[in-house]
Amino acid sequence: MPHNKTTMGVLIILLIASIGVAVTFLFAFLWGVKNKQFDDNYAPPYRILFDDKPTISSTDEK
Repeated sequence: MPHNKTTMGVLIILLIASIGVAVTFLFAFLWGVKNKQFDDNYAPPYRILFDDKPTISSTDEK
């Protein structure tokens, strides 16, 4: 594949487009975090209904 100006131009356009998409998703993620879209309001009241996993402490081993 010969390297010419057209090939390099396409690579530059694709690079700019991919960086633009990445920045867009970064801003969307940061907006979601700022507006508390990832807060879990459903699970905390129901956690009391489930048993905790048993833990092994140093006093249980004796």
